[in-house]
Amino acid sequence: MSPAASTIRASWSRIDAWLLTHAPASYALLAPPADPHEVEAAQAEMGVRFPLDLVESLACHDGLLAWANMFPSKPPLPVAQILAYWRMSEEIAGDDPDFREAHGEDSEPGWHHQWIPWAQSDGDAQVIDMRDGPHQGRVGTAPHDDTGSFDNGWPSLAAYLHDVAEALDCGGEVHQLAPFLTTDPKLWWSCPGETELNGEPLTPAPTLRP
Repeated sequence: MSPAASTIRASWSRIDAWLLTHAPASYALLAPPADPHEVEAAQAEMGVRFPLDLVESLACHDGLLAWANMFPSKPPLPVAQILAYWRMSEEIAGDDPDFREAHGEDSEPGWHHQWIPWAQSDGDAQVIDMRDGPHQGRVGTAPHDDTGSFDNGWPSLAAYLHDVAEALDCGGEVHQLAPFLTTDPKLWWSCPGETELNGEPLTPAPTLRP
């Protein structure tokens, strides 16, 4: 097994274990593994090869079964919705240079066909950049009403999931968001110091390691 695959599986194993122990209702929202044939078909239609860490992540969980605030960024998508969101973004972008082209030396376009929308909510996607170059595989954002950005992202999906697992296991934050438990109990990410959600108490997420 490659280092990237091993890292992804280790991170998901840690996330799964934490959820089973502290938030089984959240764990129940994780989908089973994706069909490898569906993953291959999506790559063929998109004309973009998925990075190994995304393939391995989908082999652990094909996104979520329903929306949940289980991650410090967007909820992971099943492969069918990855493809659907990519299709929609391609259709919206069309041949419009305002979407397709960057408007400045250090800026990003609104959408690029080699971005893989691996997670999404409210029309804003967390994307994996598969353009050629030294930053291939990095994770950033593609908002529905702004240009893409990788300034506050991660070098890879493996790095992102590792940070999530570390925050659950050992405590801490991921980009200024901390894990909490709702009264259900379910996992919920919010700003450090929050004490309630919709009038109900939020408690800091317990860790599995000291």
